[in-house]
Amino acid sequence: MKEVLAVMYREFLIRRTSPLWLFFDVAVPLLYLLMFGVAFDKALGLGLAIGGDSVSYNQFFLAGVLSMSCFGSAMNQSYGFFVDRDNGIFYEFLTYPMTRGQFLLGKILFQCLMSVVQCVLTLVAGVLMLEIGIQWEFLLLVFCVVIIGAAGWFFFLAIFAFLIRRNDTYNTAINVAYFLLMFLSSLFYPLENVPGWLKVLSYGNPLTWQTDALRFLTIGVGQIEFIVIESLCFGVFLLVSFWGAIRTLQRAI
Repeated sequence: MKEVLAVMYREFLIRRTSPLWLFFDVAVPLLYLLMFGVAFDKALGLGLAIGGDSVSYNQFFLAGVLSMSCFGSAMNQSYGFFVDRDNGIFYEFLTYPMTRGQFLLGKILFQCLMSVVQCVLTLVAGVLMLEIGIQWEFLLLVFCVVIIGAAGWFFFLAIFAFLIRRNDTYNTAINVAYFLLMFLSSLFYPLENVPGWLKVLSYGNPLTWQTDALRFLTIGVGQIEFIVIESLCFGVFLLVSFWGAIRTLQRAI
């Protein structure tokens, strides 16, 4: 356990000595919620009609911000993997008296902890500043979805970090994936009235699965049967990403 805590402490020191990185980890999701949420909420006026329910855009966008936080945190963590491998520290870690599993576990636990902190800050800001009504009885389930989502995206993006060697290629691939996954999802808009081709692509996107689950748990929008199917699909995505990350890690070594 000391080895895992040592890895977590190293990640904490990196964040503490890198204010810009900490800003992107914690503050950016709040800025998205406060700026985009308020702007679109005012523009839409009467809000959105989803499955017979009428919700404000602030309420709708809250789950999207939580999913975006998980993805952004995982992207930063995977970039840390890339930097460590690029400068040789990653290989030095493998010579330390710890297993590779302990090394990965420390990374994942720190990221999940950061995701929970992001989630708490976002929910508090949404309730106090935007007056969003939250289903507090499902709060623990919200944390579980955030943790599982952060782990899934961490493994998925780690594959890129282990496979790609060039820094410019890595940044290009990660940013393209980021924008495609965000805009081909239910993060910014409901999918009920979008074109059929866009709906098909969006419902095949793991970011949509996570966002829909969080939206159901936070504001009660969605059908439970569909949410269960999406949650199972995300579980498969998590397992496949974990397997892919382990395989690419072995090749990188």
